Formats: sequence, structure tokens, C-alpha cells
Amino acid sequence: MDAPAAQRPDDVGTEQYDVVVVGAGVVGLAHAAEALDRGLRVLIVERDHRAVGASVRNFGHACVTAQTDRLLDFAMVSRERWLRYADAGGFFAVDSGAVAVARSAEERAVLEELSAGREPGQVAMLGVEAVRTHLGGKADSSVVGGAFLRDDVRVDPREAVAGLAALLTERGARVLWGTAFLGHEPASGTGAGDGVVHTTRGRFRAARTIVCVGHDVDRLYPSIAERHGIRRCGLQMARVGAPAGRRITPAVLSGTSMLRYPAFVATDSNPALRARLAADAPELLDIDANIMLTQRPDGTLIVGDSHRYDRTMDPFLSEQTSDTLLDAIARLLGAHGLQVVERWLGVYASAPEPYLVAHPEAGLTLVSVTSGVGMTISHGLAHAVWRELDGAA
Repeated sequence: MDAPAAQRPDDVGTEQYDVVVVGAGVVGLAHAAEALDRGLRVLIVERDHRAVGASVRNFGHACVTAQTDRLLDFAMVSRERWLRYADAGGFFAVDSGAVAVARSAEERAVLEELSAGREPGQVAMLGVEAVRTHLGGKADSSVVGGAFLRDDVRVDPREAVAGLAALLTERGARVLWGTAFLGHEPASGTGAGDGVVHTTRGRFRAARTIVCVGHDVDRLYPSIAERHGIRRCGLQMARVGAPAGRRITPAVLSGTSMLRYPAFVATDSNPALRARLAADAPELLDIDANIMLTQRPDGTLIVGDSHRYDRTMDPFLSEQTSDTLLDAIARLLGAHGLQVVERWLGVYASAPEPYLVAHPEAGLTLVSVTSGVGMTISHGLAHAVWRELDGAA
């Protein structure tokens, strides 16, 4: 079926924008938002008719506090942007913080070390009862304490991307859904002038094109993907009913989370934690689990997840992996089982470096978050990319 007339170019080949952003996931929309802040005329093209990729298949957790160095800088910018855009666009976001639950002396040691190295209040140690309160009144009997991560934010992943796209449209951006990017033609000569963006709805001229296609970098620029070691990471995730209707405001992390996020991994206490988990819960390390959860506005919990890596991701879900994850979540919450509402396979780009910014040709920038923290750093990364582009202009 043809797109509505309002979505078709009036004059194919001559319509002009300052910026064309390819991809209406969170990273693409973040770059579009930064362009609008600069007063630029923005076109966003998205091959699907709504967001269905990594930007809606995640926890909706901006895991700010557990980042380090430049990623922490990006995350703090993203934190401010998420709260501001949600307020302006009327979609769900909460300055919730996160709770990292400790169920062993080794896990508590990691949290204490991180707390000691941060500004007062950013990582606040918690006793057992405080952890139980944050988890809705009940928790695993093995809990020995935890920490409250002050600066973390939650959004609803199923609402945030659509809400942000709608807000950018209100601010003047044009979004062409169901429109695939076919390639970019640089400006002729020395690079002065506008390039041409080829799409399935015709050609558009733009001074700059920013391509944000997540794990599909290899489908457009395979040599760049190979050079940077980009693969796909597949995640088994689920949405479950909250036990006894509990309200759990913060995002919730566990000991396995402390093996993944850089601020935890950088502690001197981390190797002892890994050894403890390898002895106590080898089944979780076998599936590269990150036992964590967030609560959606409807009260259901997004829970997970496992990790597997390949250049092409098989779509098949392992019931054994699902059982392992659900059992671990139930134990964390001190529950006797969980009612599953949905299961899905999440996919994101993974590489040795946490993000990719490349300039394959004049007027074109390629951006991908390659570490599973797109919700966490997208707006800060976009801000940094635009500062670089402003300086090159």
C-alpha cells in the first residue's frame, strides 16, 4: 500500500533539508533532537512503520551511575534530556534511581568500594530492610544489603521512542516511516554543497546525513562493521506480572550486573565477586546473564536477560535459558514463581568499543551504540557527535 500523500516528497530529487537522520530508534532520534536544538531543518527516515528494534526491546533503564569516564559524561547528559523530553512530550519517565542488591559479602564489597569512590549520595549503601522496601516489601532471604544508585532514570521503552518521535514532529522535524535508506551520494567536487540521500520514497538533498541503524551497520557498511568487530548480541527477555501487585519504583540490579557495567567491573573487589558467582551460580555465567528488572507503568515487570553473540542472530529462544532467568528473578524477589505475559528476543550491536562514530564519506556520519547502553548514553553521544560536527563545519 502506498504511503499517505502527506508522507511522499512533493518534488522528488529537489526537496532539501539541513540534516537527514536515518533510523528512528533512540540513537537516531537523539541526533535529530540535537539538530533541532541548532535550528536545523530535519528529515528522519525509518524503514519500519514504527519502532520495533532494540529501542523498544530493552529495560527502559538509563543506567547512569554504573558508567565511567566518557560514558558517564554521556549518561549524565542523557539523564537530563530524558527527563526534559518526557516532560515536554508527556511520556513516562521517572527519576527513580536504581537499587543494586547484594546477596554475598563479595557483592557488598563491590558496592562499598564504588560508593567510597563517588561523591557523597551518588551511591548510598543500604541495609537489608531498605532493600526489601525498595523491592516492594520482600526479597531473597540471602540479601545482605545493597546500594541506591541515585542518578539512574527509567522510561517506558514501548512509549519513549514513539513519544520522542511525536515531540520532534511537533518541533518541526519530518518523519518518513516505512522508508528505507538506499545510499548516500556525496556532494561533487571538493565537498561543498549538499549530498543526495537515496530512499525508497525518492531522493533528498541535505548538507549532512547521519546514519543510526543499530546492529544493521554491517548491511550498509560491512567493511566498517568488520573493522570495528561489530556483531549482534541476542537477549532473552520477558514481561511478567509483579508478584502480589508489588510496586518497585527503582530499577533493580544484581550481582551479575556487577560483572557487566564498567563502574562495578573497575573495582578491585570485582575478581573475587566473579569467582564467588562462578562457584555459586555457574548456570547464570553459562548464559552470560544479567539478572535485573524494571517496572512498566502498567505494573508489569521487564525481566532478564541472557546474552549470546553472532554476526547473524538465530531467532530461536531456549526454554532452558528462559527457565533459568525466571527462576533467578523469582529468587531475587523472594517470590514463588512468575506469571509470564510475553517473551522476546532482543538484539543490539556489540563490539570491543562501546560506541562507533565513523565518517565514511564527505557529509555522512555513521553512529552506533555497540554495548547495550543505547538508552543510557544516546543523548549524550548525540550531543558529542554534534559538537564535533559543529567544529568541522
